[in-house]
Amino acid sequence: MSKPLSFIAKLRAKPGREAEAEALLRGLLAPTREEPGSKSYILHRSRTEPGVFLFYEVWESREALDAHLAMPYIQAAFAKIPELFAGEPDFSEWEAVE
Repeated sequence: MSKPLSFIAKLRAKPGREAEAEALLRGLLAPTREEPGSKSYILHRSRTEPGVFLFYEVWESREALDAHLAMPYIQAAFAKIPELFAGEPDFSEWEAVE
C-alpha cells in the first residue's frame, strides 16, 4: 500500500456557465466522501478569480485515488469538462513532508 497523498484539481468555468459548473462539482462531494480511502474532499471557489474552482483532496493511498478516478460518476463528470470548463483542468499530486 502506498503513502497518503493529496490531490489538487483546479478548473476554470466557461463564462456564463459558472453556476452549472459549480452544480456539477458540488454533486461530486457526497459520493466521493463516502468512498473507501477518502480522507478529505473539499471544494473551493476563488475569491479573486470568478469561475475558478479548486478541489483539495486527501487519499489514504494511490490505489484509493486511482479507484476514485475510475468511478463511473467521476468519468461522467470528466466527460462534461469540455462543455462547462475553459481549457484543461490543472491536476497535481502532493505528499506530506511533516
